[in-house]
This record gives sequence, C-alpha cells and structure tokens, in this order.
Amino acid sequence: MEFRSMTQYTAIMTSTDRERITGAADVPDNKRYESVSRMRKRIERLEEDVEILEEHHPKLYEELQDAVCD
Repeated sequence: MEFRSMTQYTAIMTSTDRERITGAADVPDNKRYESVSRMRKRIERLEEDVEILEEHHPKLYEELQDAVCD
C-alpha cells in the first residue's frame, strides 16, 4: 500500500493514521487506538461539512457522494 507524503493534502486520514490503522507502522496498540479515535472525531466533523455542502453547494455535495459512496 502506498502512503502519500506529508506535503500532499489528505482527505481525513493522515499518513500516520493510515500506517497505524493498516498495521504498516510498528506501534503499540494505544497508538492505533489514538488514530481510530481521531478518525471518529473527523467523521463527526465530516457529517457537519456534508450538511453544509448539501445546503449551500449541491454540486460539491454530489461530487462528494460519488467519491465516497462508490
């Protein structure tokens, strides 16, 4: 699995989160849990962002749906 460098923009997962969650990083379980916890918080924020896009920019909302739901 290829991970992006830190200089590239990421969606909701950092390269560190990706490495920890996939098991590519050799870290203790508590570090994996921290990444999972951060992801849950980001998902909550994403829900808010989706509502804003749906109401104020339907085209971007549709693009997001296409990307996430495929």
